[in-house]
Amino acid sequence: MARQPAFHLFRFPIHIRPGFIMFMVLVIAVNGGELGVWIAGSAAVLTLLHELGHAFAARATGAEAEISLDFLAGYASFTPVRRLSAWEQAGISVAGPAVQIGVGITALMLIGVNPIDPDSFTSNAAALAIWWTGPIMGLFNLVPVLPLDGGHIVLAGLGAIAPTNAKRLMLWFSVLLTGAGGIFLFTHPRFEGFAFVVIFPLLVQLQMLFGDRVDAAGQTDLRRPPRSPARNSARLDARATWQSSLRTQAASGEATAWETGDVSAIAEGLVPSPWYRASQQLRQGHPDVARHVLVSDFAESGVPNWWPPDLAPPAQLAALVALLPRPLPTGRVHSEQVLATILLRLGEFVDAAHYAAASFDRSPNTTVAIIVARAAAALDDRDTALGWIAAATRTATGTTSPESAMQPATRVGAPTNTEAATRTPIPAAAIAHPAVAALAMSLDEAPEFAGLRADLRFAATRARLGT
Repeated sequence: MARQPAFHLFRFPIHIRPGFIMFMVLVIAVNGGELGVWIAGSAAVLTLLHELGHAFAARATGAEAEISLDFLAGYASFTPVRRLSAWEQAGISVAGPAVQIGVGITALMLIGVNPIDPDSFTSNAAALAIWWTGPIMGLFNLVPVLPLDGGHIVLAGLGAIAPTNAKRLMLWFSVLLTGAGGIFLFTHPRFEGFAFVVIFPLLVQLQMLFGDRVDAAGQTDLRRPPRSPARNSARLDARATWQSSLRTQAASGEATAWETGDVSAIAEGLVPSPWYRASQQLRQGHPDVARHVLVSDFAESGVPNWWPPDLAPPAQLAALVALLPRPLPTGRVHSEQVLATILLRLGEFVDAAHYAAASFDRSPNTTVAIIVARAAAALDDRDTALGWIAAATRTATGTTSPESAMQPATRVGAPTNTEAATRTPIPAAAIAHPAVAALAMSLDEAPEFAGLRADLRFAATRARLGT
């Protein structure tokens, strides 16, 4: 379970990790005396204020946020309730250093110190400590490299231009710029005492770059159906066999990771799911990091490069779901589908139904529609289940407009014209669609539908799907 926060400030949970205390002690030991105490104290206060800047900016978008203070760094994690614009993402990133710089300069002026006059801000230990930990560290955070705030500001803009490759491009740029900065500092005696500042960001950049490495040539949307009906059946059969092999390999690699902890079986071009990575962090006693891993995935865009944790132990998934903030996070459609499926697996049928229905309302798709149907069937709500099966069928076969496909999403139990749905002919090309095959398999195998299979409406819908 997640650790309780040390305290709340402005209704934000504040977590203080042991590493933060260790860092403060180290600062005092290295600098010694009055200066060390002032640097440690001002760093603690201004770091917290910095993260509060991020947290308040995130709250302004409707997100829930919390703050963690750790060794060398603090971070504010937040859960967006909708997709944020590039301006909003950049605004959240810039808010932290802006508060840190503004409060630092204000504090210096209140004690009669000129922040741009060296003779003034070096006149006593308090002034020097506030100058370093306020405006200087705030400006340092605006350097345009990840994981600093300046890098996230640039990433927000780059994501609006090249959403698929933005993070990878920004990481390579960050590594090159940080490396060049380190070489400059190390080779100039006047600045070599500051060279250590590049070590931490460089290590994080390399971890981010190679830890989430994706072979662009091998990246494949494992859930994307063919764009057009078959013209060359032999070619499509080969493509289907190839995609099936990829799915099998991806599913097997993810399952092996959960069972043995060995990720070497993960297919090339894929990474372990965020649920597996979060479970590892939770096992190591880092619930805040685990939550951050899960929540951050919802804010990603582009093709997912991981397979869902279909065979993960339910107890481990339940512990991870318990970490998620309420309301549950939303964002990338694939991530929402996986969370809805996990809720269904855990027997959280009411939560699964409402979460999947809201997801369908934002982006109609067969996967979440059938999840609502399964949850409703498990709750013995036959009419709602049949209505959502009809919605899933219309969405999978393309026999309706997006507006009518969204009809049952206004509320979980909204009525649907299932009789009309069972009479509407399905084009032959649509029956060959992979989404239809997946829907038919769900109707045949989902245990929640056991009590519905004798219903004439269910049987008629199933018969229309063929396969």
